[in-house]
Amino acid sequence: MARWSRRRTHLGTEADRATFRTLHNASLAAPALREGLRADSAERAVRHLRALLGTPAVALTGAGGVLAWDGIGAHHAEQCAALARRAVDAGVTLLADADELPCTTDGCLARAAIASPLVVEDDVVGTLTVLAPRSTGRLVRATDEVAVWVSGQLALAELDASRNRLVEAEVRALRAQISPHFVYNSLGAIASFVRTDPDRARELLLEFADFTRYSFRRHGEFTTLADELRAIERYLLLEQARFGDRLAVRLRIAPEVLGVTVPFLCLQPLVENAVRHGLAGSPRPVTTVTIVARDVGRLCVVEVEDDGAGEDPERIARVLAGEDVTSSGPGGRAGGEGAHPSVGLGNVDARLRATYGDEAGLVVETAPGAGTKVTVRVPKFAPGVHP
Repeated sequence: MARWSRRRTHLGTEADRATFRTLHNASLAAPALREGLRADSAERAVRHLRALLGTPAVALTGAGGVLAWDGIGAHHAEQCAALARRAVDAGVTLLADADELPCTTDGCLARAAIASPLVVEDDVVGTLTVLAPRSTGRLVRATDEVAVWVSGQLALAELDASRNRLVEAEVRALRAQISPHFVYNSLGAIASFVRTDPDRARELLLEFADFTRYSFRRHGEFTTLADELRAIERYLLLEQARFGDRLAVRLRIAPEVLGVTVPFLCLQPLVENAVRHGLAGSPRPVTTVTIVARDVGRLCVVEVEDDGAGEDPERIARVLAGEDVTSSGPGGRAGGEGAHPSVGLGNVDARLRATYGDEAGLVVETAPGAGTKVTVRVPKFAPGVHP
C-alpha cells in the first residue's frame, strides 16, 4: 500500500495573499475605530493602518492635532499637523512635498505627506496622514480609499454612540415613569408598620432600598432575567404591604431561563401597569397578578397577566404605534395613580424591537372587564446582547 499526501504550501496566488493581508489588517484596526476617534483608540488602530498602506509612517489627527503616530519621521509631527488642519478646513486631500517638509535628519524617508479628510455625517473630524519617500497617484488613491473606510468605521461608532444615548434616554424615561405615588405610598405603608410591627417595617424598608437601587442604577443596558425578577418581587412585596389582601401574586418561573439576558427595566413597567390598573376600577375584591416565565425552544417567553378591569384594545394599539394617548379609558381614571394605564408599554415595546427585531414586540391581549395579558418573547441568545 502507498500513502499519498498533499500539503498546501501557500494561500493561493500572490494576489490572494495580498487580499488576505489587507482584510486581516482592516479587521485588526476596525474594533478600535468603532470606539470613535480618540487618542487611545487611534493609538491602537494606527499601526494596523500603516500595515494596510505599507508606508514608512501613518498618523491619525483630530481637532486637537496628532492623535497617534506609527512609523518613522515623528520629527515631522508639527508639519503634518499643520497640513492636516489645512485639509480639514478645505475638506479635500492635500499633499506636501519635500519643500514643505524640511528635514535635517540624514536618510529620512519621510519626504512627502498626504492628508486625507475623515468625514462623519458631513463633518470633517480629522485626517489620515501618510508619509512616504514620494507621493504617487497610486498612493494618493490608496490613502483616500483607506480614509473612506476609516470614515465608515467612525460613522458606525457614532451610530453606536447615538443608539446608546437613545437607550439611556429611554431608560431615564422609564425611571421617571416609576410612579411617585408608588414611592410615597410605599413609604407610607412602611411607616404604618413602624409601631405595630417594627420587624416587618425594617424588612420592607430594606426591600424598598434594594428596589430603588436597582431601578436607578447607572450601568448596563442589559441585565439577567433573574435580577429583573428579583427587583419585581421587591416591588410586589411593597405593593402587597400597601394593598393587603386586595392584591394576590402568582409566580411560575422556569429555572432554565433565569440566566437569559433581557433589556434593563423591560418587565418592571409591565408589572407596575398590571398592579396599578388591574386594581383600578376592578369589581373583584381581589386582583391577581400572575407572572410566568417559560423555556420555549430558543425563546424565553414571559407573561404578565392581571384579572382586573382590562383595557380598550384600540387604545393599546395606538400606544404601541407610538401615539400619545393621554385620555382615560377602561381601567384608568383621569388623573391620580390610575391614569395612563399604558405606562411604559410603548417604551418597552420599542426597546425590545430595537434589540431583537419586530418579532420581539409586545403582544397585548385585553378587553374591558377581561383583564390584561402582556407577552414578551426574547431569544435566549442574541449577538451583542449581554449583561
